[in-house]
Amino acid sequence: MSGHSKWSTIKRKKEKTDNARAKIFTKIGREIAVAVREGGPDPAGNSKLKDVIAKAKANNVPNDNIERIIKKAAGDTNADNYEEIIYEGYGPCGVAVVVEALTDNRNRTAGDVRHYFDKYGGNMGQQGSVMFMFTRQGVVLVDAEDVDEDKIMEDALEAGADDVIPDEGVFDIRTDVHAVADVGEALTKAGYTVVSAQAEYVPSTYTRLEGDDITAMGKMLEMFEDNDDIQAVWHNWENEDDYE
Repeated sequence: MSGHSKWSTIKRKKEKTDNARAKIFTKIGREIAVAVREGGPDPAGNSKLKDVIAKAKANNVPNDNIERIIKKAAGDTNADNYEEIIYEGYGPCGVAVVVEALTDNRNRTAGDVRHYFDKYGGNMGQQGSVMFMFTRQGVVLVDAEDVDEDKIMEDALEAGADDVIPDEGVFDIRTDVHAVADVGEALTKAGYTVVSAQAEYVPSTYTRLEGDDITAMGKMLEMFEDNDDIQAVWHNWENEDDYE
């Protein structure tokens, strides 16, 4: 099981200010550009680009924006050389945290990440310090409103999903990492509302926080999300919904 509802967290992020949404678009745009430079502009032959496009569409990035970024990246030989880096560490009370970054300055980003961990009672760890608590999976979340459980299970499995988990407000559909875009696309074509489709680091166990630790962990995640170099943050904080 997923351990906690993701729906309220996703809704909160989707309802952010225009400035915050613009930041999300910028980060996804950077991912698209990197995928194009690594594997070419055709998603049919570039599975990484295909996955990022699925993520972009789930985050309501307009198709025109996606096409423009792909075209620009394909012809821009002088673009910044971004490096993908994974950071690991612990938040308050030992919450495990995995941070995905795309950066053109490794020293700057590492310094920022370490500062955020330290500021809110955590610490940055070495490679492998928390990764053993996560598995890389494709995760497609579908709005559960007016959706029949048996029908979506049938449709999802037929599309190539491995499992369908009813959660609060959504169906949490697990796939192979390389199948997430295809499954998300198939479910969209079948008429379902896909609210998220991406590869995630899924925790095997969860940690519950109380009192001031909830505030500290919430503020730490906000710092990560506000940093332009950081693409995604995964963690095993069970009661994230308690942070307002």
